[in-house]
Amino acid sequence: MSTLTDRTAETDAPIIDVLAERWSTRIFDRHAVIDEAALASALEAARWAPTAANTQAWRVIVARRGSAAHAKILASLAGFNSAWAGDAAVLVVFIAETERDGNALRWAEYDAGQVAAHFTVQAHANGLSTHQMGGFDHEAIAAGFGLDAALLPITVMAVGELGDIRQASEELQARENAPRLRRPVAESVIVND
Repeated sequence: MSTLTDRTAETDAPIIDVLAERWSTRIFDRHAVIDEAALASALEAARWAPTAANTQAWRVIVARRGSAAHAKILASLAGFNSAWAGDAAVLVVFIAETERDGNALRWAEYDAGQVAAHFTVQAHANGLSTHQMGGFDHEAIAAGFGLDAALLPITVMAVGELGDIRQASEELQARENAPRLRRPVAESVIVND
């Protein structure tokens, strides 16, 4: 296997192209530097994500490849993620601010997810590839970056240019070319009255 199959989602209803074409690669160009303008736009899209009562209960850590921050985040990744994510030009940690002024912010994790989603869509629209990871040591991130207990790391996202599939291991090539599958909407909707 040495070519990448078309990754456009086969949808049951029309969706905008940027969503249909977005997918989570594990193959990044290890030599490409981040397109700073595209990264800035993705961060701006994240900034404008909706949040409950406009509390903006989220933060990010942006770490470029070669930096101490990138190395810390890479070291926190679990198993298979650590084998490929280091090639990404940037690793971004999305963080939920779960408490403010002694009050729990119950929606903070949801809001952080929206922030990550907005970032992802804008990054893809600007030609960057992304992959979100839940497999990481949350405590290592919190300790490594001095986060207080109210700041909860939610996900790590690899960001960069798509790499050459021919340079990837057979295992990665197989994963990259696996069919894109989602359960039907009807299986996700509990009530549609």
